[in-house]
Amino acid sequence: MSEDIGNRVVLITGANRGIGLAIFKAFYDSNYIVIGTYRSESGQEILNDIISDESRAAAMRMDVTSKKDVTDVFKKVRERFGSISTLINNAGITHDNLFMRMKDEEWDEVIDTNLNSVFRITKESIKDMIKSKFGRIINIGSVVGLSGNPGQVNYASSKSALLGFTKSLARELASRNITVNTISPGFIKTDMTKKLTDDQQTAIAKSIPLSRLGSTDDIANLAIFLASDKASYITGENINVNGGLYM
Repeated sequence: MSEDIGNRVVLITGANRGIGLAIFKAFYDSNYIVIGTYRSESGQEILNDIISDESRAAAMRMDVTSKKDVTDVFKKVRERFGSISTLINNAGITHDNLFMRMKDEEWDEVIDTNLNSVFRITKESIKDMIKSKFGRIINIGSVVGLSGNPGQVNYASSKSALLGFTKSLARELASRNITVNTISPGFIKTDMTKKLTDDQQTAIAKSIPLSRLGSTDDIANLAIFLASDKASYITGENINVNGGLYM
C-alpha cells in the first residue's frame, strides 16, 4: 500500500550542495513538497535548476544562525505550501584548528551553525507537527561526533550534542506521533572530499571495511526511508552510514 505523500511538506536546510542537495533531489523526485534553504549567493540558482514544478518546491535563502531569517522563512513556507511535516537539519560548517590554537569565533560559529540553529529551526517546526499529530525530524550528524577527530573539537562537539538532542526530543514528542532520528555519515564523496588527492582518498578508503567512500545518495536514501511510514516505529536513533569505519 503506497503512502499519501502528496501534501507532506519537507524543509531541508543547507540544501544547495553535497548531502543536502542529494536529499533535496530525492524528496523532490519522490513527489514530496520540498523547500530547500541556502545561504550562499549561488544556492538559489543551483536549486532552481532542479525545480520544474514550482507548485511543490522552492528555494529560500535562510541564514540558520538568524532568528529573524528562520521566522521569515517559516512564514513564507506556511503561506505558500502549508504546514511542515518533515524537517531535515542538514546545514553545517567546519572551522578546523588544534584546540590550543582555536579562536573563540571558530568555536562560536560552529556551535551556533551546527547546534544552536537546530534548536531554533526544530522549535519552529514542531508547532505544525504537534497540531497535525505527525512529524519526522531528521538530524544530520557525523562519524566525528562519535569517534572524535584531532583539530575538530568544535565540530565534533556540535555533532555529538545532536545525539543527546535527538534522544531527548524523541522521548518528548513520541506521544504526538513525531519521530526524531539522526543520520551520521562517514566519509562521503562531496565537494570537500574532491579537494583530497588521489593518494589521500586511497588511504581513507583503506581504513574503511567496505573499502570505498560513500555517496550522497546513501544518505538521501536513508532520509527518504526515515521520513516514510515504513519508519514509523523508529525514533531516538542514530544510524551510522560509514561503510563500517566506526561501529
